[in-house]
Amino acid sequence: MLDGLDPEQREVALALHGPVCVLAGAGTGKTRAITHRIAYGVRAGILQPGSILAVTFTNRAAGEMRGRLRELGAGGVQARTFHSAALRQLQYFWPKVVGGDLPRLLERKIQLVAESAARCRVRLDRNELRDVTGEIEWAKVTQTVPADYPAAVAKSVREAPRDPAEIGQIYAMYEQLKRDRSVIDFEDVLLLTVGILQDRHDIADQIRRQYQHFVVDEYQDVSPLQQRLLDLWLGDRDSLCVVGDASQTIYSFTGATPDHLLNFRTRHPDATVVKLVRDYRSTPQVVHLANGLLSQARGRAAEHRLELISQRDPGPEPAYTEYADEPAEAEGTARRIRDLIAAGVPAGEIAVLYRINAQSEVYEQALADAGVPYQLRGAERFFERQEVREAGIALRGAARAGGNDSLLDDADDLPSQVRAVLSTKGWTTEPPAGSGAVRDRWESLAALVRLAEDFARAKPGAGLSDLVAELDERAAAQHAPTVQGVTLASLHAAKGLEWDAVFLVGLTEGMMPITYAKTDEQVEEERRLLYVGVTRARLHLSLSWALSRSPGGRASRRPTRFLKGLRPGSGGLGAAGAGGGGSVERGGGGRRKRRGPVQCRVCGATLTEAGEMKLMRCEDCPSDMDEALYERLREWRSDQAKQLGQPAYCVFTDKTLMAIAECVPSSDGELAGISGVGARKLDRFGADVLAICAGEEPGEEPGGEDEED
Repeated sequence: MLDGLDPEQREVALALHGPVCVLAGAGTGKTRAITHRIAYGVRAGILQPGSILAVTFTNRAAGEMRGRLRELGAGGVQARTFHSAALRQLQYFWPKVVGGDLPRLLERKIQLVAESAARCRVRLDRNELRDVTGEIEWAKVTQTVPADYPAAVAKSVREAPRDPAEIGQIYAMYEQLKRDRSVIDFEDVLLLTVGILQDRHDIADQIRRQYQHFVVDEYQDVSPLQQRLLDLWLGDRDSLCVVGDASQTIYSFTGATPDHLLNFRTRHPDATVVKLVRDYRSTPQVVHLANGLLSQARGRAAEHRLELISQRDPGPEPAYTEYADEPAEAEGTARRIRDLIAAGVPAGEIAVLYRINAQSEVYEQALADAGVPYQLRGAERFFERQEVREAGIALRGAARAGGNDSLLDDADDLPSQVRAVLSTKGWTTEPPAGSGAVRDRWESLAALVRLAEDFARAKPGAGLSDLVAELDERAAAQHAPTVQGVTLASLHAAKGLEWDAVFLVGLTEGMMPITYAKTDEQVEEERRLLYVGVTRARLHLSLSWALSRSPGGRASRRPTRFLKGLRPGSGGLGAAGAGGGGSVERGGGGRRKRRGPVQCRVCGATLTEAGEMKLMRCEDCPSDMDEALYERLREWRSDQAKQLGQPAYCVFTDKTLMAIAECVPSSDGELAGISGVGARKLDRFGADVLAICAGEEPGEEPGGEDEED
């Protein structure tokens, strides 16, 4: 169990008694350290598997921990999220304490919040509805009742999305509707479990007899309510190991606070404290920048920052690039990603990270234009997708049929059996051309095929029924397989993940830190968020910003203050401080004509959204698209893609074709004025497109070489 651990990780593994606090920096192997600690205690006979409860914050992390523990021979250990562990206890004890079945769990509270607002005669748009729902969640995890919400907001210097008294009223109505309909939400699961353990000492004693040793991962993200539950689980014992990093506290808006981690040694003066600072993930160049970011941090969390030491060979310096506008930044990022893929970096090992989800559209468009596959993280959960549910039913049926299923006649091993079954659901050996729903469906099925291949390698004798059981377990834990494609994700959604290459985009004042970060504490959390983004990169790291939002706009933006003294030429710390080498490039300099503001050709309004600029009209303005022309263009695009051996969106995206069908250009100049038609695409495809627009037959051969704008 101890072989292969570094000295500090070994110290964690051997610290099996009393309170233990592990301060673990990004990429330092904390999961390895704590799983080996648990497994070592079990194998040595010091800890009983059934007496250990390991809790973390995401189903994915809990699933990963269970998998590692199984591999280490400690499969009987419970590894769950706080909510999952509490829900099991609540379901078990509810009939005894209250009687009857536990009320139905409300999967999505936003619809009930909308009804509550309507009953209070408060109109909320979609964004306000989401914000108010978040406020209700914050109030509950901080144990704030509706009547106390306005005062709690004022005390916490929290900026409410609407009048606090109004939100308090909606919150009270929401709680009333839940009672009327006998439903509970996820926060209630924790609140009710806490209530039972506080009121029923016999039940608290029963749980404490079962669980005698606790491990809490990501302890910097514990909310006051979760800490209260943990205290009740522990009772007067101190057999607790916590793991965290105050510099990665980025969820305070949900009620998370690093105070419990920072106060651990005050509460437990005899605690064993181990610091993990050997970074096995990132190159010295990436670690240098990460350390530099924290060197300028202020506040209590910054006083406990960890200075990471890279254990990897040197790599390239971080790249800093300044662009004229956001579309140029997206196009430049897509070009660099395409170059990395051409150089051998898998698309699945590349990520584009941004501050808010609304920034994704322009990068989706740019990657599609460049012919680069991508996946959106934070979209619909993998195991809830229709095609994945259908595939699971088909695999389960084939497993039950066994040798009686004719589909499996020529399938000799597990992967070929899965491929045979999923071929009936739309999986093919080659991906479909183009993007959209068909491609998304294929990617989901392809992820299941790859999962079957990995599973067969790990368990050579496994059959379909074993794979179905694995899928059921993953679905319960929401532990999805990876989809091959560049990841687009917000910085918050990227926590806990890592890639070979990371592009941090949109790093301007007002976005990083976000404009509503007013207090010093809020600004410092934004710095930590950027730190989390930097430490996701193993080898390649690119940081970029745009001076204006749209082409031709005033260059009034400034790069984020957090890079001052770190990026070359920004003054401050300079080379003697934390900054590395490298230089700031001017993205697209000389290659890109400066364009004026893009205006809607229907109403004349200035366009700012990437999708609208593609169409050259507001989304709400009426379309005069020639439907027949659009269909002819799509057929032509499909033929071109087949001849070139590329996805259809590498020729033109759907929105570019829509814009062409709306404008019906009659000359090279008119066609070139459509967003998405660059000089090279004009040379390669222009004659064909203009011929189709004129009602003529296009030429037979695609023009030009296989190169993108």
